[in-house]
Amino acid sequence: MTGGVPVSDALDGAITAIAAAGCDTPRLDAEVLFAHVLGVSRERLLTDRDLTVSGPAVRACQDAVRRRAVEREPVAYITGRRGFRRLELAVDRRVLIPRPETELLVELALARLPRGARVLDVGTGSGAVALALADERPDLLVSATDVSEDTLALARANGERLCLHVDWLRADLLDGVPDRFDAIFSNPPYVAESERASLAPEIVRHEPPGALFAGPDGLDVIRALLDQLTPRAQVRLLMLEIGAGQAGAVVELARAAGFTAVASERDLAGIERVIVGMR
Repeated sequence: MTGGVPVSDALDGAITAIAAAGCDTPRLDAEVLFAHVLGVSRERLLTDRDLTVSGPAVRACQDAVRRRAVEREPVAYITGRRGFRRLELAVDRRVLIPRPETELLVELALARLPRGARVLDVGTGSGAVALALADERPDLLVSATDVSEDTLALARANGERLCLHVDWLRADLLDGVPDRFDAIFSNPPYVAESERASLAPEIVRHEPPGALFAGPDGLDVIRALLDQLTPRAQVRLLMLEIGAGQAGAVVELARAAGFTAVASERDLAGIERVIVGMR
């Protein structure tokens, strides 16, 4: 791309480069990146025949394509944002990129929480779960924890930009957190160390390992959280996102922690993705 060229021609070149790198969705990636650089919607990108890539946008598009194709950086980190339910969240390498499957956690929570419930999102990352709950259920009293102050700074900034109130708490799981919550939700690290080599380059090269990996079987953090929950009888509802094949083990761990009614819920891919425990 030297000088001004029609955006359709520039897109074709970007799609070819991203596809050659082995990315799964090269056309979508290229369109999102170009729309971001040019400051237009994807719809205009595809329909405006007069739109060109010129001036500083040439270098910016080249850089975005290089980051995606050569460095395999996730599109969300390049654009600095990710959609989650009704929200657009700022994201960067401090936080795990919110996934569509985590929206199931929110959907299940919304259906089960009574009005005015005091809820806690443990390990909030970008704030996706906590902010979605605050957005869609203003009656809830929402708090969220994370062990990293840098991570909390990003989550807090998301809340301020979206004008959504969440009580942000720095804590390692529930250490030092007041025992005042009716429900606890978490999308904890749950990837086994043995799976590291099988993950996509986008994940292992760029996303924070502390938000991904949790010991030999991926359950170290879930075990620690459930151990802390055992004496907290006020918590009547628990929801945990888990990895494929972990449902049986996590159900037993939740029962051992005092949750008597425990079940798993499947995501759109048919994977047992969320454990729901009640007591």
